[in-house]
Amino acid sequence: MSSMRTLLSSGAMVAALGLGYGMLSIISPGEDRRRELVKNLPEANPMRMEETRKRNALVMQAIKEAAETNDNIAKGYGGPSK
Repeated sequence: MSSMRTLLSSGAMVAALGLGYGMLSIISPGEDRRRELVKNLPEANPMRMEETRKRNALVMQAIKEAAETNDNIAKGYGGPSK
């Protein structure tokens, strides 16, 4: 009886894994759709990529300046005054 239960549970697990893989292969985009998605990514546009690099450089500069000072810079940026 124990071997029958093990056999049935193993079969059920294999069936569940097969069903999951089948569903994944059905809903994943095809090669043409994948190419179209990659083409429309923001990183594909050189001008947009340069803007991102400049913004990242400014953020890193602000973080570096904040790390080098002992002042609480967050205290001066808006927020409710009490």
